[in-house]
Amino acid sequence: MSGGARLWGGRFSGGPAEAFDALNASLAVDRRMWAQDVAGSVAHVEMLGACGILPADDVKAVHRALNQVHEELATGAFAFQPSDEDIHTAVERRVTEIAGDAGARIHTARSRNDQVATDVLLYLRDAIAGQTAGIKRLVEALIAQAEAHVDTLVPGYTHLQRAQPVRLAHHLLAYVWMLSRDRRRLASVREDSLAECPLGSGALSGVGFPVDREMTARALGFARPAPNSLDAVGSRDALADYLHFAATLGVHLSRMGEELVVWSSEEFGFVRLSDAFTSGSSMLPQKKNPDAAELARAKSARLVADYAGLQNVVSKLPLAYNKDLQEDKHYLFDAVDTVDLLLPAVGGMVMTAEFRADRMLAACEAGYLAATDLADHLVKLGWPFRRAHEAVGRLVRSCSERGVGLGEVSAAELAAAGLAGIDPPPVTPEASAENKVAIGGTSRARVLEQLDEARRELDRW
Repeated sequence: MSGGARLWGGRFSGGPAEAFDALNASLAVDRRMWAQDVAGSVAHVEMLGACGILPADDVKAVHRALNQVHEELATGAFAFQPSDEDIHTAVERRVTEIAGDAGARIHTARSRNDQVATDVLLYLRDAIAGQTAGIKRLVEALIAQAEAHVDTLVPGYTHLQRAQPVRLAHHLLAYVWMLSRDRRRLASVREDSLAECPLGSGALSGVGFPVDREMTARALGFARPAPNSLDAVGSRDALADYLHFAATLGVHLSRMGEELVVWSSEEFGFVRLSDAFTSGSSMLPQKKNPDAAELARAKSARLVADYAGLQNVVSKLPLAYNKDLQEDKHYLFDAVDTVDLLLPAVGGMVMTAEFRADRMLAACEAGYLAATDLADHLVKLGWPFRRAHEAVGRLVRSCSERGVGLGEVSAAELAAAGLAGIDPPPVTPEASAENKVAIGGTSRARVLEQLDEARRELDRW
C-alpha cells in the first residue's frame, strides 16, 4: 500500500472530495489508540501464523515491522501521511512500507470493523484501570475526613431547609456508598462488558479462513471470542456501560461539588476549601472562589451528554456496522478524559478541606431540628403520630413567633399547644442524633459501624 493509496480504493476510479475526506477522517480522534492497534495486530498476525494462514517468514517480518512502528509512535518519530484516514490505516501503511508484501498481508482475515471494535475495547480496558484507583483515593479522603468528624454535628437538609441534625461523618459516608456503587459499576464494565473479543468477526459475517479466535482472544486478555459476528461489529454496549458509569459518577461528584459550593459560602461557613483548589477574582480582591467544586458540579452535564449521545447514535442503526459508529470515540474519549480530570481534583479538594464544627453546631442549634424527636417522644407515650405531629407543629409556630428554641418553652406554651403535663425530652442536637439508633442511622454507634464497613469495603477493592 503506497503512501497515497486507500484501503478501499480499488473499487473507485477517483479519489474522495476534499470535503468528504475531512468529514470521513478520524485520525485526529483515534490516534490515541495506537498502542492498542499495534497490540491487536501482533496478536492477529501471530494467530495467522499459528493457523498456517501466513508463512512463518511473513509473520516474523510483520512482527519486526510492528515493533518498529510501536517505537516510532512511542517516540513521536512516526510520520503520518495525508492518506491516513485513521490510526488503523496509518499503522498498516507503515508496516507495509517496512515489510513489503509481508506487510500487505497483515489484514488477511480481518476487517476494519472488527479491528476497530477490538481496539476500542482494549483502549477502554486500559483507561479504566487508573480510574478505579482514582475512585479509591477519593473514598480514602472521605473516610479520613469522616473519622475526624464522628462527633461533629451538621444540619441535615431536605428541600435545602434544615431538617434534622446528623453527624458530619454520616453525611460524608453517604458519598462513600455512592462511590462504592460507582466502583462496582466500573468493575462490571471491566469483568463483564469487556469479556468478549470481536476480532475474527470480519466485516459482519465472520471470515473465510480457519482462524483461531480463542487464541486471539486469550492473547489480548479477553475471556472469550464474541459469539455473534453481527453483534460484535455492530454493537457498542461496552462503551454504553462505561458511559453510564461515568454519567452516574458525574452526578455524584456534582452533588458533592454543589454542597461544597454552598457550604463554603459566607452565609453557611461550614467549610474552608484549600487555596490549592480555589481561585480569586480578577476584579474583587476579597474573593476566594470554589472553582474546583463548581467545575465538578458542571462536568456532570458533559458526562450525561456523552452517554445520551452514544445511545442516540446507536439507537438508529440497522445491523451491522455503519459509519455512524465512528462517532463512538468522541463520546468515549471525552468521558474518559473528563473522569481523569475530575477524580484527582475532587479527591484533593476533599482531603484538604477544613470543616468548621462550630458553625455547623450553631446552625443545628438555631432551628427546630429536634421537633421530630419531640413528636416521637409523644408517640412513645401513646399518642397517634399525626396528632403528635400537629401538636408539635403548633409549638414550633409559637416558639418561632417568640424567637425562642424548643428548649425554652414555658408550661403555658406547652399547654396552649395541647401538651399540658408533658415532660419534654432533651432537644439538643446531640440528643437528636443519638436517637437514630436503627441500622444506617446517625447515632454514634451506628456511624462507627458504617466507618468499619466502609474500611472493609475499601479493603476488598
